[in-house]
Amino acid sequence: MSPFEIGLTSFGAMVVMVYLGFWVPFALMLSSFVGVWVIKGSPILAGKLLALAASETISSYFFGVVPLFIMMGFIVSVTGMGRDAFDVANHMFRRVRGGLGFGTVGANAIFAAITGISIASAAVFTRIAVPEMRRHGYSKRFSVGVVAGSSVLGMLIPPSLLLILYGLLTEQSVGDLFIAGVLPGLLLAFVFCLGIFLVALFKPKLIGEGITDPYDDADALTTQEVLAKGLPIAALIGLVLGGIYGGFFTPIEAGAIGCSGAIIIGLLRRALTLKDFWEVLTDTGLITAAISFLIIAAQMYSRMLALSGVPAGFGNFVATAEIGYWGVILAYVLLVILMGTILDSSSIMLILVPLMLPVLALLQVDLIWFGIITIIAVEIGLLTPPFGISVFVIKSSLDDPSITLGDIFYGAAPFAVLMLVVLGLVLAFPQLATALL
Repeated sequence: MSPFEIGLTSFGAMVVMVYLGFWVPFALMLSSFVGVWVIKGSPILAGKLLALAASETISSYFFGVVPLFIMMGFIVSVTGMGRDAFDVANHMFRRVRGGLGFGTVGANAIFAAITGISIASAAVFTRIAVPEMRRHGYSKRFSVGVVAGSSVLGMLIPPSLLLILYGLLTEQSVGDLFIAGVLPGLLLAFVFCLGIFLVALFKPKLIGEGITDPYDDADALTTQEVLAKGLPIAALIGLVLGGIYGGFFTPIEAGAIGCSGAIIIGLLRRALTLKDFWEVLTDTGLITAAISFLIIAAQMYSRMLALSGVPAGFGNFVATAEIGYWGVILAYVLLVILMGTILDSSSIMLILVPLMLPVLALLQVDLIWFGIITIIAVEIGLLTPPFGISVFVIKSSLDDPSITLGDIFYGAAPFAVLMLVVLGLVLAFPQLATALL
């Protein structure tokens, strides 16, 4: 067998293992090791090459951004800032019909700007927003759907864990990716709110029967309460993102400063105990270890593909197939969305992005814009059956057994459609991702 055929066989074996339920990093590592072994004819050489790929990946200075932003997100979560964001957002939209839906989207957007993890947003706001919406007459499908839909903002609005991962895979500036995610993230939040407003205006029964305004004037927050709840969040967002965009410090330094700021805020509010902090450190270690395995496996997989010549062969095939620039981009987007039905976001990126890089170089694609396209397409998979990881997180976080997985998928479907609309807009108008660069 030629190296090209070996590479294709390894790729196929990896896909089969994933479909059979193997842990994705294990499937990537095993197929990579066996592929390099067969290409080079030596298991020892294969082991050394892949060990070198692993050490180079984790020893990179830029990898330090991962545990820092994960830790900041967990600290924000345990100190109750998610509840504060929800309260402030609901206060702002208290007079709007469907205002709790607006408030949930707004709170998720605020929460996303200091956590960057969609699953964390889904878990936090399932416990906060769903009971509140149900109490005020919102339907169960709408209540869980708006939480599922708006939770994806956590992976687009910076600081985003997926943008960090994409930057590591493609060797692009994480700071530039963060800046590029701002406008598409805000646009997605706006489109979600517009969709809720139109449904509340023309099809109110889809939102719920007998909806009451979440607050009357007597229950509205006072100015002091708004400031007390909103200022710490605004300060942390301004510290982290303002520092990055203003050029005062790098994304890694921003992660460290953000962690310190979140700890100080938690201590001042007396909301961060020693037990909470230990749990934050433990969870940060577990998540970081899982991501480390994913990135190591991706680098091994990339090395195997490079040795086999599959990416170069794939690039030549695309160049001679005459499907054109947009044919390649649209085919890629469709493949990402389809893979989202069976795989998680990180795994899709780890499998497809290394394969696409030579093709993108050949087509001279802007990798920053392509990264935003990838994130939006990947995040649609969080809401689509049968995998839909955000849906399963919401189900596991619910205290209401009457709400089924089917209800959550049905409720999330309109938000997946709205994400497709935003994806189309960013495809048609690349300036939405690059205007601030």
